[in-house]
Amino acid sequence: MSFIFDSCVMFFSLVIFFGGGWVFFLKKLFRDYEVQHWVVLLIFSVTFALSCTMFELIIFEILGVLDSSSRYFHWKLELYVTLFTEIVVLPFYIAYFTVSNIQMLPQARYIRVLLTFIAWCGSMYFFWKIGDPFPILSPKHGILSIEQCIGRIGVIGVTIMAVLSGFGAVNYPYTCMSYFVRPVSDADIQSLEKRLMQTMDMIVMKKKRIAMAKRDSLLHSGANKEQRSIWSMVKSFTCTDNVSVLKEETRALEELSRQLFLESVDLHNEQERKEYLKTFKGKYFNLLGHFFSVYCVWKIFMATINIVFDRVGKVDPVTRGIEIAVDYLGIQFDVRFWSQHISFWLVGIIIVTSIRGLLITLTKFFYAIASSKSSNIIVLCLAQIMGMYFVSCVLLMRMNMPIEYRSIITEVLGDLKFNFYHRWFDVIFLISALSSIGFLYVAHKQSPLETEVKGYTT
Repeated sequence: MSFIFDSCVMFFSLVIFFGGGWVFFLKKLFRDYEVQHWVVLLIFSVTFALSCTMFELIIFEILGVLDSSSRYFHWKLELYVTLFTEIVVLPFYIAYFTVSNIQMLPQARYIRVLLTFIAWCGSMYFFWKIGDPFPILSPKHGILSIEQCIGRIGVIGVTIMAVLSGFGAVNYPYTCMSYFVRPVSDADIQSLEKRLMQTMDMIVMKKKRIAMAKRDSLLHSGANKEQRSIWSMVKSFTCTDNVSVLKEETRALEELSRQLFLESVDLHNEQERKEYLKTFKGKYFNLLGHFFSVYCVWKIFMATINIVFDRVGKVDPVTRGIEIAVDYLGIQFDVRFWSQHISFWLVGIIIVTSIRGLLITLTKFFYAIASSKSSNIIVLCLAQIMGMYFVSCVLLMRMNMPIEYRSIITEVLGDLKFNFYHRWFDVIFLISALSSIGFLYVAHKQSPLETEVKGYTT
C-alpha cells in the first residue's frame, strides 16, 4: 500500500512538472513560432519533467519523504527513462528532422527513415567514443551497463555546466556592477547620431548619382549607334568607371552606417543601464555583483588549487561548516538536525537557481539562432543539453550532501569515478572563467567607434 501511495505521489509530481515544461515551451520558448510537430513539444516536456523529478527525489532523500525502497525504485526508473530519452529518442528525432529539412534528399518516407537510422547509428558511435579518452569507468563494467551511459553523459553535461558556470561567474558581476558602466553623455549620443545622419545623407547622394549615371548611359546607348563617335565611346567607358567607383564608395559608407548604428545602440544601452543602476533594484543587483565578484575570484583560486594539488573535497560544505562551528567556535547544537535542514535549503537553492539559470540561457540561445525551419531541431538539441545538464547536476550535487544522504545516489548512479568529474569541472571552469575575463576585458577596453569619414566627397 505504501509503494502505491509513493508511486501516486511521484506520478502526480511528474504530471505537474510535465505541465510546467509544456507551458514554458508554448508561452516562453515557442511563443513566436507555430508548433508544427507535437512530438517536439512532447519530448521537451517529458525531458523537463524527468529532470525536475530527479531533483525532487534529492529533496525527498534529505527530508526522508517516501519509503526508502520506493525512492530507490523511482530513482532507477527515472534514470533509465532519462537515459533512454537522451541516448535513443532525442538523437533519433534530431536526425529525422535534420534529414527532413535537406531538400536535395528524396522525400519518400522510407528513405528518410533509413537515412535517419544511419545518422542515428553515426551519432551513437561518436557518443560512445567520447568516453574513451577519459578515466570514467572501471574495466569490469559491461558495454550496456548504466555506468557506461551515465559516464559519457556526465562528461558532456559537466563540460556544459562548467562552461556556463565559468562564463556566468564572470559575466554577472560585469553586467550588474556600476564600476563597468561606460561613461556616456547625451553629447556623445547626439554627436554619434549626427555622424550617422550625415553618413545616411551621403549614401543617398551617392545612390542618386549612380541612378543619374545609369540613366545617362541608357540615353547614350539609345541614341543612333551609327552616329556614335570615338569620343562618345570613351565617354561611355568613363561613365561606367564612375558608376563602379560610386558603388564601391556606397558599399563602404553602408558598412560605416551599420557600425555607427550598432555603436549608437550600445551607447543608448549603456545610458539606460546607468539610469537603471540608480534605482533600488539596480543598487541591489550592484551589491550582488560585488558579492559574486569576490565569489568568482575565490572560485577561480580554489579551482586552481584543486587542479595543482589534485585535490577533491570529501566533506560537504554544510558538514564542514558545522564542524568548524562546533570545534573552533565552541557552539553546541544538534548536528544531525541542522545538517539535514541546512542541506535541504542549500540543495533547494542550487536546484532552483540551476533550473532557472538554464531555462533563461536556453531561451536566449534559442531566440539568437532559431528560424522557422530549424526551430524544431534546435528545441530538441536544447532538450538534450537540458537532460545532460541536469543528470550532471545530480552527479556533482552528490558532494554537497552529507554522507548519509548521498549513499543512495552513489548506489543508483553506479560505480563511477566521481572524483574525476569534480576535477574535470574545475579544469573547464577555470578555462571558461579566464577566457571570459579576457574577452570581457577586451570588449570593455575597446574604445568607442571612431571611424573618420574621409575620402568620401559629395
